[in-house]
Amino acid sequence: MTHPEFRRDPLHNVWVVFAPDRQRRPQDFAAAVLQTGILDPFAEGNERLTPPEVHAFRKEKTKSNEPGWRVRVVPNRYPAVRIEGPLEARPEGLYDRLSGIGAHEVIIETPDGKLALEDLPVDSIAEVFASYRERILDLDKDHRFQHIYVFKNVGPSAGASLTHAHSQLVALPLVPPFVEGKLNRARDHYLVKQRSLFSDILHTEITDGTRLVADNDSYFLFCPFASRFPFELAIFPKRHHPDYVSCTPDELHDLAEILRFALQRLNVALENPGYNLLLHTAPLQRPGTQRFASARYDYSWHVEIVPRFNALAGFEIGLGSYINTVYPEQAARFLRGEEQT
Repeated sequence: MTHPEFRRDPLHNVWVVFAPDRQRRPQDFAAAVLQTGILDPFAEGNERLTPPEVHAFRKEKTKSNEPGWRVRVVPNRYPAVRIEGPLEARPEGLYDRLSGIGAHEVIIETPDGKLALEDLPVDSIAEVFASYRERILDLDKDHRFQHIYVFKNVGPSAGASLTHAHSQLVALPLVPPFVEGKLNRARDHYLVKQRSLFSDILHTEITDGTRLVADNDSYFLFCPFASRFPFELAIFPKRHHPDYVSCTPDELHDLAEILRFALQRLNVALENPGYNLLLHTAPLQRPGTQRFASARYDYSWHVEIVPRFNALAGFEIGLGSYINTVYPEQAARFLRGEEQT
């Protein structure tokens, strides 16, 4: 087995994780069935086909790693990072290496492989979000980790390799520069204006109104002013807090409600598109360091939903910029049901 490793690119200021074991993962489940005859590894009754669960919401009197679960979390069989081993950093001339320590887990959102996340009742989706919270709280106890990121890939265009509804969680021993850049911009905005950038974005969207799609007791759903992709959506909480784990049960229920609405509207607008769902929360706070300490004032956790139609091309990759063919105001009108595309 070749161990994963982080390497830093000083020119682009990015960390790249090398994970050679992921070459062995199936690229889509249908192909795996044809080759091996193995059934859906995430379906109820096939618990033996996954690593042992680390968390589950279950029916009463059912046992771990057996049927009877509603949401189940297991280590990724093809992890990008591995939890075993020491965290070691070493230079190589100009370059930096960091051992590929971390956690990579799969949140199986339903026992039924025929259902999408948005097909589930709101209470069931809330249990998925509660599973995110429980796993972040548990992994926060490992002080090797600095940042935890949750994401969901749906469809081949979004990088999904299995069709059964699931999302993923990755705990990292570093804060990626992209995340650090967002935190720094939030801090700089606060230092100048003594207001949260996220609160100012929400105030602008509420005042303008043309990009708002929906809201409920806890969240606003809107198309960002400078959306990178057609029909991109953001979910911002009304209660400002940097950490997703601060969510109350009622807030998790409201998040499930507004996300379900968003995905169902995208399915109507775009005929079941592939998408990435991205959950952004502040880095983990560690004793003895003040790094990102200002996040409690200037940062807010949030969700992005990014429909995926085409692979990134030379313009996007080379410049770190994007070409979008649909204005967010037009996308919001359609998602509100006010016009046809």
